[in-house]
Amino acid sequence: MSVTLEDARRVIAAAEAKADEVGQPMNIAVVDAGGNLVAHIRQDGAWIGSVDISISKAWTSRAFDISTKDLGDNSQPGKQFFGIHTTNGGRVAIFAGGIPLSRDGVVVGAVGVSGGSGEQDHAVAEAGAAGF
Repeated sequence: MSVTLEDARRVIAAAEAKADEVGQPMNIAVVDAGGNLVAHIRQDGAWIGSVDISISKAWTSRAFDISTKDLGDNSQPGKQFFGIHTTNGGRVAIFAGGIPLSRDGVVVGAVGVSGGSGEQDHAVAEAGAAGF
């Protein structure tokens, strides 16, 4: 079981609608069960520097089956995952915007969003996940 291109398109459409609603152009990435990129869009005006960040957030969320917001909260000094962002070649993103995608209780992919504040990124990713 994994995210299909059709699934990714639905996730992206839902996330784009939320990004438009909050008025912040975003980069939106969807990865499959193996963490491989299925689809990505960069809305007009979204930062190019956020392309890789959105993909890393999606990958991180799938790699650890946790939202990047929750991972980030647990990655602060004194917390159980402190330093995790230095692993996996620095690919681990520990700020809000990545959410796992589940089907029948099994994580089959993830969405990653970057381009706004952490709160905006998380809200847009949540909307994308809801569209799954």
